[in-house]
Amino acid sequence: MKVLILKNTLSEGPGTISDFLDERGLAYKVIELQYNNYSHLTDELYDCLIIMGGPMSVNDSEKIQYINFEIELVKKYINHKKKVLGICLGAQIIAKALGSEIYKGTQQEVGWYDIDFTDEGINDENFSQLLIGEKSGKVFQWHGETFDIPDNAVRLAGSILYENQAFKYGDAVYALQFHIEVSKNMIFKWLENDENMNKIQNDTDEFYKIYSEKAVKFYDFFLIN
Repeated sequence: MKVLILKNTLSEGPGTISDFLDERGLAYKVIELQYNNYSHLTDELYDCLIIMGGPMSVNDSEKIQYINFEIELVKKYINHKKKVLGICLGAQIIAKALGSEIYKGTQQEVGWYDIDFTDEGINDENFSQLLIGEKSGKVFQWHGETFDIPDNAVRLAGSILYENQAFKYGDAVYALQFHIEVSKNMIFKWLENDENMNKIQNDTDEFYKIYSEKAVKFYDFFLIN
């Protein structure tokens, strides 16, 4: 297993994903796209492509050229039936690659929110690892845009504010609007100067342990099984 991880911004790295890969002894490469060192990535197909989040919009592709590169790379990996995982902006890039539009939501989701699993999400062996209750899970969010579920994709979860929180395409492509990769340090770093900092810090202390354990189970099923 060789994994390619694309970062859209310095502050949103692979977090617990890289921890998992290190612990399992799996090979991976992390690319900082803002440094423009990505054109060679079309020369070699890895076993899995993971695209991280970022504060920009998929619709900023005219200003940020590597967004279009990511969209085309996702298409290539899907065509070759490789594993693909998108988180937050990465999920929106997958949705765009599959023909869906990206647009602003009614308000931002920042902090810990419940998502409700669809029947398909509950029955999906990979995605169901994130369940905490019978039909729901507490996840960490930081986004203000959303997407429609692409044609031929399966909706896995939604929330009160955002109907589409996750989908699966084919057997090996997962798009998650929320952040399963966050460490506590990442969350607290992102919270600097946020008006809801104290509440989110308290929620993080309450919810993080089980959340991170669920994330590891998801990585295990997605990357290894």
